[in-house]
Amino acid sequence: MATQLNLPIGVQSLAEIINEGYYYVDKTPWLHRLIKEGKYYFLSRPRRFGKSLLLDTLKELFEANEPLFRGLYIHDRWDWKTRHPVIRISFADGVMSSRRALDQHIEELLREHSQRLGITLSNESIQGRFRELITGTHQQHGQRVVVLIDEYDKPILDNITDADVARELREGLKNLYSVLKDADPHLKFCLLTGVSKFSKVSLFSGLNNLNDITLDKPFAPICGYTDEDIDTVFAPELPGLDREQIRQWYNGYRWGDETTPAVYNPFDVLLLFQKREFRPYWFESATPTFLVKLLAERGLYTPRLDTLET
Repeated sequence: MATQLNLPIGVQSLAEIINEGYYYVDKTPWLHRLIKEGKYYFLSRPRRFGKSLLLDTLKELFEANEPLFRGLYIHDRWDWKTRHPVIRISFADGVMSSRRALDQHIEELLREHSQRLGITLSNESIQGRFRELITGTHQQHGQRVVVLIDEYDKPILDNITDADVARELREGLKNLYSVLKDADPHLKFCLLTGVSKFSKVSLFSGLNNLNDITLDKPFAPICGYTDEDIDTVFAPELPGLDREQIRQWYNGYRWGDETTPAVYNPFDVLLLFQKREFRPYWFESATPTFLVKLLAERGLYTPRLDTLET
């Protein structure tokens, strides 16, 4: 029988998972396909669904940290001699309630990356400094740059009920993201993730080469756990739990039509295995507050949600 390992609750670092004996569900088959088939991607998934770990896995892959991938699908399909510099930007931390706070956060991130990558930034504007960081990194390191953006939409969603502030923050983010299209000769790969889908017109103006894989059937299991994952990777955790009940409680996420395999929410499953009690763990701690606010503001009678289709 397989050995029990540590449950990776809240762990978003691939190195920590591999080196410290946590369960790991191998997502590298989907990453391999992504990288082979394209360059610019957008992916939306709910919070606590493994998006940050997915981005960290991509970072380690492009930085050619080969020992972390031993035994994984991609190990014998990857060129470990080539190392690409990675710029990873996250908006997951804190709440930014003004354009000034957003710009300061972006400035701090750009400064940290420029110091780490050995690039001097002389431009004044945020878009100028981001562009300079990408082009300078390519020239200095001799390989095209990978850009990974985590929670691209969080500053807007945190202020979604204040239209004026949300609009200001949207323009600030658009300012940053607009750099990516013209930086194409210097970029190897680009992935933006978040919990919502904003139109390309409003936020990604000009970035019309962004491939939205949110509802693409081949990538449906790129985040979350499948039935097979539960039955194989987590087999040591199953004794004492009703397998059908696990399915009924947590296997409710499907990105696509009824032929698309459903997946389990990782946060729910991991807490179930730890606490050995069936509860709505994700809903208790990760429900997007912006959604609750909008439902309350618009006076929607929540039982009606069962009968609505969008």
